Amino acid sequence: MSAADQIFAMLKESSQSGAPLYLQLRKSIEEAVNRGLIGPGDALPSERDIASKADISRVTVRKAVQDLVKGGILVQRHGSGTFVAPRMERVEQSLSRLTSFTEDMARRGMVVRSAWLDRGLYAPSPDEMMVLGLSANELVARVARLRIANDTPLAIERAALSASVLPDPEAIGSSLYAALELTGNRPVRAVQRISAANLGDADARLLEVAPGVAGLHIERISYLASGKVIEFTRSIYRGDAYDFVAELRLTGPGEEIRP
Repeated sequence: MSAADQIFAMLKESSQSGAPLYLQLRKSIEEAVNRGLIGPGDALPSERDIASKADISRVTVRKAVQDLVKGGILVQRHGSGTFVAPRMERVEQSLSRLTSFTEDMARRGMVVRSAWLDRGLYAPSPDEMMVLGLSANELVARVARLRIANDTPLAIERAALSASVLPDPEAIGSSLYAALELTGNRPVRAVQRISAANLGDADARLLEVAPGVAGLHIERISYLASGKVIEFTRSIYRGDAYDFVAELRLTGPGEEIRP
């Protein structure tokens, strides 16, 4: 039995629910995925094929498929069709350790690579001037990378540093922190703020997810031992791939927890 036939069979099973047709179809396709009738990377039957076998309009099929794309169950590739999304192995990231993406992934035995999106020297933005303590006539080094582990894009990192610290962004290899360590400028602590975000078209395309899906926006300000700010990074992480974990302790009387 073809995938379209199996989806149609499940659609008939749910036809007594009284729910709108596109929701019934969505449930049938999702059930086919959950049962393994169509697996990760498999192509979904065409809109025409599903509409014909289920005797429903292509508009109804399209609406059900778009809902599943937004939910991360399916992915659409321009010019290729619609496919079952790969199953993501979630990465657990501790919030108590200041490490680089390269170190984190290597510790898990994952093959890491980056795709450079930008690296160069620029006039600083007002935010960069304020956080990094730059004047208007100084330059900021910006490095933006798509971070990839085991061929899956996981995050977009956009870091800004004073050009006096990083005068040649082109010289960075696989790890920014490794490059900073060579000059004695590796940060020793950081403050991170994590917030929910819906991914815009450009970021979603880079992360190979549907526009509007949930992501994590992370803003990090990193410091040297002297207390000087060394790095200002704003990143977007896939919401379906990361779990951030923090350890909490109960303080005793008079005990103070320092940031």
